[in-house]
Amino acid sequence: MAWSQDEERMLALIEQHLTDEDPRLAARLDSFNERVQRRQRGRRRDDHVRRRSMPRRSTIIIVVSWLLIATLIATLLIMALHNDAAAFPA
Repeated sequence: MAWSQDEERMLALIEQHLTDEDPRLAARLDSFNERVQRRQRGRRRDDHVRRRSMPRRSTIIIVVSWLLIATLIATLLIMALHNDAAAFPA
């Protein structure tokens, strides 16, 4: 969304007053804004690559959980079938 000319002018005045009153704070805010912009540019560039090559963390957790559950059920069935007391009566 674009800013109106009045809003841009007011923001420029606020920025100028901030720079005049507290130059250290203004410099820190500029540095922070530059780091955020660099990080956002890097993410946009890498987003399409990451989506194709790496599954989401939640997907990995769900798959591992299902494998663990299946392994536990198989282990219980094997133990039950090998135990004579759990054998079906003939």
